Amino acid sequence: MNWPDRIKNFLCTIGWDVNNLELYKQALTHSSFAHERGQRGIHNERLEFLGDAVLELIVSDYLYESYPNLPEGKLTKLRADLVCEASLARLAFDLNLGQYIRLGKGEIIGGGSTRPSLLGDAVEALIGALYLDIGLEKCRGHVMDLYNPVLEELKEGVLRRDFKTLLQEFSQARFSVTPAYRIIDERGPDHNKEFEAEVVMVAEPVGSGWGRSKKEAEQAAAREAWSKLTP
Repeated sequence: MNWPDRIKNFLCTIGWDVNNLELYKQALTHSSFAHERGQRGIHNERLEFLGDAVLELIVSDYLYESYPNLPEGKLTKLRADLVCEASLARLAFDLNLGQYIRLGKGEIIGGGSTRPSLLGDAVEALIGALYLDIGLEKCRGHVMDLYNPVLEELKEGVLRRDFKTLLQEFSQARFSVTPAYRIIDERGPDHNKEFEAEVVMVAEPVGSGWGRSKKEAEQAAAREAWSKLTP
């Protein structure tokens, strides 16, 4: 199946009824691919710029309407969590988006199809394309559907920055391995213990962190590993 047909199938799978396929092809074309072919303007950076603004508007409107008692500062923090690179990468991994992005040879060798920042940019570019193609109101509906799992967590008051899940998705996509965790230290009395966890990939420690429970320590370790491995 050729690449345009794969894009059509992908958009159909996620429930996007689109009009202008060229917009989505551009949204999934990285600058490295365009530059290699002398097509310097035909890539997703401008759509990413637009999609970032559209996403912020949609998420801001949702938060404003859904949480009428929250002050501006807390709304700003929630929005930042919802539109940050980690949240966008999570959506991209869920969509298996990396397999649809056209990359230059160097970017392919460097593992660009699993790089969270590149994947997050592609999500924003797709949203920019969707906005131009079908308008704000229809775009809003599709974006809200895309974000539904995250928004459900928010409604339950447990919006998770689940770095263990993010790290697992990244490591499986990039290295075909699953991270392993171990508790390497603990301190404090029994009623107020703290634990230090370490995360290991391919027999090498890649991050560590402290927490008041073993799970919290593992999350801290995963967060440190994520920050090191996904610049």
